[in-house]
Amino acid sequence: MGDELAELKERCARLHLLQQVSNVLHSTLDPQEALQLILGEAVRLMRASSGSVILINPTTGFLDIQVAHGLPAKAARLKLRPGEGLTGWVARTGRPARVADVRRDPRYIMVEPSIRSELAVPLEVHGETRGVLNVDSDRLDAFSAGDQELLADLAVQAAKVIHNTWLYEQLRLKARLFETLASVGQTINSALNVDDALQVITREACQLMNAKMGSVLLLDPSGEWLDLRASHGAGESYITKPRLSLEESLLGIVVRRKKPLQIENVQISSRYQNVQVARREGLVSLLSVPLTFSGQAIGALNVYMGEPHSFSNEEIRILSALAQLSAIAIEKARLYERVVDVEEQLRQNEKLSALGLLAAEVAHEIRNPLTVMKMLYHSLDLKYADADPRAKDARIMGEKMDHLNKIVEQILDFARSTEPQFTQVNLNELLDDLGLLIRHKLRNQNIQLLRWSDEALPPVMADATQLEQAFLNLTLNAVESMPEGGRLTINTRALRLPRGAEAPTHVVVEFKDTGAGMSEEMCKRAFSSLLSTTKKKGTGLGLAIVSRVVETHRGKVRIKSKPGEGTTISVTLPV
Repeated sequence: MGDELAELKERCARLHLLQQVSNVLHSTLDPQEALQLILGEAVRLMRASSGSVILINPTTGFLDIQVAHGLPAKAARLKLRPGEGLTGWVARTGRPARVADVRRDPRYIMVEPSIRSELAVPLEVHGETRGVLNVDSDRLDAFSAGDQELLADLAVQAAKVIHNTWLYEQLRLKARLFETLASVGQTINSALNVDDALQVITREACQLMNAKMGSVLLLDPSGEWLDLRASHGAGESYITKPRLSLEESLLGIVVRRKKPLQIENVQISSRYQNVQVARREGLVSLLSVPLTFSGQAIGALNVYMGEPHSFSNEEIRILSALAQLSAIAIEKARLYERVVDVEEQLRQNEKLSALGLLAAEVAHEIRNPLTVMKMLYHSLDLKYADADPRAKDARIMGEKMDHLNKIVEQILDFARSTEPQFTQVNLNELLDDLGLLIRHKLRNQNIQLLRWSDEALPPVMADATQLEQAFLNLTLNAVESMPEGGRLTINTRALRLPRGAEAPTHVVVEFKDTGAGMSEEMCKRAFSSLLSTTKKKGTGLGLAIVSRVVETHRGKVRIKSKPGEGTTISVTLPV
């Protein structure tokens, strides 16, 4: 009866201790702080001189000391394989180990010479050993069977706490990363220049991952090399390192396979090509993820840590999500640059076309007085004796007038060679394309574009290129009239002339702005000769070109405007 009572008292005391320990352990949700509390309570309850919590690294498979108490600093760097040492044996077998004299146990690996006895129990989560709780003593046979049972009970509680704090930390990290990712996505997509977008990507990647350095490598046009296009936190050695071969480099594997890759320490990795650069720059752990767009890899996004780090699956997913956003932003910026180039080419073509029309009008205006001059010259019948110097002068005058007339005819012939090539054109589609072309210009000048399209609009026989040029000129003129922003409305509708006709005979395209407007005199002269303009700025050729293009399409242009009330220009074309 006495033994049973003593055992019952001992069990009650152990349960009371475990309850106290449980209250302490559940006082925090921080994983590292929880491990410190667990170890501190284990050392206190076991009256041990030192102890450690050792967890299995899921990436490397090694046993890493997460927290230690009473052990030398070098012990924290000790890495064991499962099965190596007493701790490794416990991790591999999942069974506790109680050793009265470690010097007599061949499994023991000495960490501290003063240690004489050791007690180690497994930390299990859902039946799987995740680590080892270890206490040591400088006394021989310091731990009893009761101590082993108590430490095992503590390990059960500790494993649950560790698991819960890990889950909480993962959820907290996930929430923070996704919140940051959403903000990063908006920042990245606001960049319209490729180089600007790349700089934003590398900067945000470093901040998102708390990395020492980030970089973006993109495939060159040949598809054989990876070029460094942007970096954040990189030194001169990294920036000036040679370009990487897609086929032979480590990062080339990431691009070819379109899969993430991580290296725990690039300074000692035989697969990493720039080991010396990594050492000079202080780069240690690397995570590289592919940049893919429409199923095609265009490069790699890389982050480097300044110390050994095992990237979690969550971190890999987050950086991969950032890479997807980045690839879209890069392609968007490239597309925008191409649109800007096309817009500039259109403007240059507009200038060339205007110069051609101007040259044709100048030639036409010159030909009239030149014809009169030739008629008067021949009517004078200037004939002089061969010995008279005036005979040569009269002959040269006649030749030069013929030469001028030939030049004028050549210019007019060239102008006539640009007759429109008529095909069926859907004006709604043409205006949709125009809207895409000018959308960035309108946004930059705070101009809202409104479209009202007649879905039943019949096609017209026209030269699509010339009509697009004319409509672009009308749009740009409207934009110039609204320097402080405004609203541009483009309407299309079918027209039946005469009224009551069975089918549409004409189509109307209307451009209406909320700009400064024009006076009556300015409206009269808006589509006049290329050689006269009412504009204070520019060449004044835009509306003249519109008039010429519409005339060649057998259409009409009308303008309606008042100062301060905006301008409406209507283009009517026959079906």
